[in-house]
Amino acid sequence: MDSIEGNIRLLLQGKEVEESQDFCDFTLQDQNEVTAAKGVAVSTPGEFTPELRENVCFIVAAVLLNSEGHVLMMQEAKSSCAGKWYLPAGRMEAGETIVEAAKREVLEETGMEAEITTLLMVESAAGSWFRFVVTGNVLGGTLKTPACADKESLQAKWVDNLGELSLRGNDIYPLIHRAKQYWERQEDVEPWHPALMPVDKPHTKLLLRLVIAIRKRVNNRVCVLTSDKTATHLPVTEINPVRSLHSTLRKYMTEIFGSDLPPHRPQGILSTELMTSNPSGTHDGACLTLLVPIRKALEEVPLIDKYSWVELPKQLGEELLNRMAKNMIVPLNVIRVSTLIN
Repeated sequence: MDSIEGNIRLLLQGKEVEESQDFCDFTLQDQNEVTAAKGVAVSTPGEFTPELRENVCFIVAAVLLNSEGHVLMMQEAKSSCAGKWYLPAGRMEAGETIVEAAKREVLEETGMEAEITTLLMVESAAGSWFRFVVTGNVLGGTLKTPACADKESLQAKWVDNLGELSLRGNDIYPLIHRAKQYWERQEDVEPWHPALMPVDKPHTKLLLRLVIAIRKRVNNRVCVLTSDKTATHLPVTEINPVRSLHSTLRKYMTEIFGSDLPPHRPQGILSTELMTSNPSGTHDGACLTLLVPIRKALEEVPLIDKYSWVELPKQLGEELLNRMAKNMIVPLNVIRVSTLIN
């Protein structure tokens, strides 16, 4: 129990959880067996090893604002979208962390040097495409002009009105809107989540860790679900690489609670663990920790074997509840494959 309470505290602080091993309670093989038992054809491989640029894609996008609220934009150079404008963004390279990749993209495409201060949003599609949206401060550099155009971009500039530009995609509007909300926030009026930096930790699989929270009616305390399959830990499932994250979550929740799922809604991301391997490496996986509140009392929610509830100390439970308020957690946006821009 101490380790569960300790890990909830670490997650609320944006830190790495302390676990003796990498847990996975519901592997792709387990998921396929459940599918086959229902008489449905299995379409997912039982084994999936994420390999950067082969079968998994990690994108970074940086939304940077100046003191006037103008956003840093760059003009595309690649032939498929030459002349169009977009945020500094691109695919992570081998051996990079999310922060390193974001700083590199900003420098290459705009000429500016950036300090990344927090994740703003995590987006996912098809279980193997992820975009990590970050923000921060510009520390220096020289804004790229047309005279410095190269294969990375044609130029960059600070933009007030996006409507004056020919954009590569409209998907950046909600990213910019959230960044402006974040930087214009008034903490005493409407608090926001604390700065959340990615955890630089390698994984060999794509994993989803769940913090499933519920209230106990008898004393109104907050409890979290734990897996007791091995050492007690927060539940973890392998992400299906060909289905949406919502599909993975629903299948795992059904495994835990049965077909009569209690009302619940994914609240947002408490942590992101990722560090890509060098070209010869084998750890191009990631682990997202997702907060999932249950909207029923604990006494009304039956569990399947090997899972149990752990009651949190009152103050810790209240801190977890606070993260369920508006803007108090980094949102997870699950998008359609057809809308992807790499």
